[in-house]
Amino acid sequence: MILDVDQHLFEPRGAWRDHIDPRWRDAALAIEDDALGWPWLTWRGRQLYPVESQRPMHPEEVGEERVLRAKGAPAPAPWEDRLPPSYADPGVRVAQLDQFGVDASVLFPNFGLVWEDMLASDLGALCANLRAYNRWLVDTLSGWSARLHGVAHVSLRDGEWAIEEIGRLGREGVRLAMVAPSPVDGRPLADPALDAVWAAFCDAGVAPVFHVGNFDGPLDRAWHACDPEPVDRVLDSVMLWVAPAVALANLILHGVFDRFPDLRVGVVELTAGWVPGFMLNLDGASDFYAARHGGPVKELQLRPSEYLLRNVRVAALAYEGPAYLVKKVGEDVFMFGSDWPHAEGIAHPRTDYEAALAGVPDSARAKVMGANAAWLLRL
Repeated sequence: MILDVDQHLFEPRGAWRDHIDPRWRDAALAIEDDALGWPWLTWRGRQLYPVESQRPMHPEEVGEERVLRAKGAPAPAPWEDRLPPSYADPGVRVAQLDQFGVDASVLFPNFGLVWEDMLASDLGALCANLRAYNRWLVDTLSGWSARLHGVAHVSLRDGEWAIEEIGRLGREGVRLAMVAPSPVDGRPLADPALDAVWAAFCDAGVAPVFHVGNFDGPLDRAWHACDPEPVDRVLDSVMLWVAPAVALANLILHGVFDRFPDLRVGVVELTAGWVPGFMLNLDGASDFYAARHGGPVKELQLRPSEYLLRNVRVAALAYEGPAYLVKKVGEDVFMFGSDWPHAEGIAHPRTDYEAALAGVPDSARAKVMGANAAWLLRL
C-alpha cells in the first residue's frame, strides 16, 4: 500500500458554523470576504488570517497575493472559483490519488493549522470549534474511509472534554488526532494529571499526532519580536523540530510510554532530519544524568531511544534525504508525506518522493511508503 501521511483538505466557509453546538454559533469560525473580495478566516468579527491560494512548489504565488492585498487591489475572483476541486472535494481527491498512483492519504486540516492559539483566551469557544471541525470532517469523509483518513483536532486543556471527544472520534472511525506538542496550561505532557487522556487515546485506538500548527511554541517570544507574521514565523520554520523533540523527550524520559505501551504517536511536517542525533542525545544525556545523580530521572524498562523506535513514527520530507535517514535509524520510523497541495509540498507525491528513496532496500521502501503509516493508523 502507498499511503501519503501528509495531505490537507480545505474546509469550506461554513464548516464551523454548520457543525458547532447551537449555543456557540456566535463564536464559530468562518471564512468571510472583505470589501475588496479577499477572503479571511474570521472569529467574532475579527480577521484572524488571510485565506490564501496555494499550489505545490510555488510559494512565490502566496507572496504575490499578499502584495496585492497590501496594495489594496481587488481580489481577482471569488475564493471558491480559484480553489481547485481536488483541494476540498473528497471524491475528486480520490481521483487525484489515482493519478498520483497513491492508494490512500491522511488528510490534515488546512485552516485548522492557523487558529488554535488565537482562540486560547476562550476555552469554551476553542473546544466548540474543534468539535465542529471534527464533526465536519467525519461527515465529509463518510463513505471514503478506505482511501481518505481524516485527522481530527483536539486540545488537552479541558481533560474531561478531551476524553469525551477522543472516545467519540474512536467510535466514528477516526484514527488520528492533531495535538499541540507543547505544555498544557503550564503542565508538561508527561504530567500524571494527563494520564487519563493518554489512556483515552489508547482505549479509543486514536493516535495523537504532532503537526505544524498554531500552538504556543518552544522559543521565547523575544526571538520573534522583529517578525510581524503571527503564524508562519521564520524562526519557527528554522526550528520546526524543537517542539516535537522536546515533547517526545518529556514523554519518553518521564515514563509515559512505560505507563501506556500501546500509545502510538505521529510526527508530521515537523521535519525528520533531527531524529538520528536526537536518539543519540536522548540516550547519552540520560546516561550522563544517571551517572551524576545516582540514577535516572525516571526508571524505565527500555533505553530511551527504544521508545521512539517502538512508539513513534515520523514523516520525513523529500528534501531531507529519507534514504539517508533510513540508513541511520532503520526502516521502522519514517513515513512518506508530500504536504500536498500546500505551496511547500511536492507536486507529484509518489514519483517525487520515491526518487528520494533511491538505493533503499525494498523492505524499507514498503515501510516508508505505507506500512509505517498504516501501523500508526492501526490498519
